[in-house]
Amino acid sequence: MEEIKIKDEYIKLGQLLKLAGAADSGVHAKILIINGEVTVNGEVETRRGKKIHSQDIVSVAGYGEIKVI
Repeated sequence: MEEIKIKDEYIKLGQLLKLAGAADSGVHAKILIINGEVTVNGEVETRRGKKIHSQDIVSVAGYGEIKVI
């Protein structure tokens, strides 16, 4: 599980995917999310702007898990 540290209260899901390297670009992140390949805390998330907070766990098909700290 990869850990990503954020300095603000939250990060948007699309930004997190790019920061972690799970998505090459914003368009790639959008495609992953729309296709249902991303879960947040075990539930499929289809909103690119979903706010991800500390201790949330994001899973990406073909990439793995990202924990926000």
